[in-house]
Amino acid sequence: MADLHGRIGGTLTGYDLKARWNGQTLDGRIGGVFDGKDIHLTVAAGEVDGRVGGTFAGFDADGQLSPQGVQVRLGGHVVGDDVHLRVQGDRVTGRYSGRIDGKDVHLVRDGDQLTGRIGGTLEGKDVHLHVGPVPTELAALAAVCAYKALEDEQSSQAASSASSGS
Repeated sequence: MADLHGRIGGTLTGYDLKARWNGQTLDGRIGGVFDGKDIHLTVAAGEVDGRVGGTFAGFDADGQLSPQGVQVRLGGHVVGDDVHLRVQGDRVTGRYSGRIDGKDVHLVRDGDQLTGRIGGTLEGKDVHLHVGPVPTELAALAAVCAYKALEDEQSSQAASSASSGS
């Protein structure tokens, strides 16, 4: 069993990511006890399948995962986001959530650390993860899942604030 842990985002507006990797499944938690989501990803024969969050408040993860890259859909066929990442040596680059409204992904693995940024300079989030022996492509996907969970939570809070302020 290997641990993957760290933070996506800043001290005030970020999520912790804590998960365990057993060579086939990554299980853990994004965020805290009350303000977070469970993460469960299963990897087999180049495919990844899983769920982030619960039955109602969450999203599926389904697609291909290899040492060369990630091609995964987060969410459903109609409402969801695509993840296209390329792994080249110690670098992970790509896009999350489309060409126009999407976010760039720039991550670097240095030994047991995966660091970088998802999103732009102003609206992006920093990534600081200790990944140990977790495959780079899986750690990068977990970081994007944490980013999406955080982004979904912030959108929900903004909508709630806007409707209560009226």
